[in-house]
Amino acid sequence: MKPLEGKVALVTGAAGTMGLATVRFLLEDGCRVAMVDVNAGANEARARELEGPAFPIAFDISDPGQARAGHARVVAELGPVDILVNNAGILSNNKAEATDDAEWRRVLAANLDGAFYLARAVIPEMKRRRWGRVINTCSLAAKTGGLTAGTAYSVSKGALTSLTFSLARELAPHGVTVNGISPAYVRTPMVTEQLTEAQRQGLLAQIPVGRFCEPEEFAHVVRFLASPLAGFITGEIVDLNGGLVMD
Repeated sequence: MKPLEGKVALVTGAAGTMGLATVRFLLEDGCRVAMVDVNAGANEARARELEGPAFPIAFDISDPGQARAGHARVVAELGPVDILVNNAGILSNNKAEATDDAEWRRVLAANLDGAFYLARAVIPEMKRRRWGRVINTCSLAAKTGGLTAGTAYSVSKGALTSLTFSLARELAPHGVTVNGISPAYVRTPMVTEQLTEAQRQGLLAQIPVGRFCEPEEFAHVVRFLASPLAGFITGEIVDLNGGLVMD
């Protein structure tokens, strides 16, 4: 029997590189997966490429009304959510003086608010059934202040780390674990397209393993934290940075 047979997983940012790798692994482990992404076309196209029960659902997690309605659609289609992977996020490289009000609000809404809205939605049923997993995609930027990332992004990921701790403390007595993964420079368009070649080479010179993280390496950590054997781990932020920061 597969380790997560019959579980329902909701993965946000599912059409992106890291999200899609996560969906693939959760399908392999027996989950039925709700693929949530704001880009309906890309999400549906990715779902058609997969083998297994993957269901694409498009909505904007940063909008509380859409998050509430989207979660209700997932439950109606698949049943209550057992595993929530808050992976969706957007990058901003602007530092404080270059960050206007709209960008600040947009980044915080996408990277923090959406994770809170969905966690709030899935918590009651997880508590009732005394089993659940919430896994948040945090970032090394929360510790470093952003080596290349901007102010709004770094702050949003720091707040997401604090949300992880708060939910972990609250939900531990109910059989629900809440953890984060703090990757640095996964080989996604954020690295390949939004950084210059000079920035990429400068980062590689600082990373002891000498390369960027592969999306499947990120997804493997999600897979582990979602597994039944990870039930004694909660309130943990797993660093995934190739030794760039050691603490």
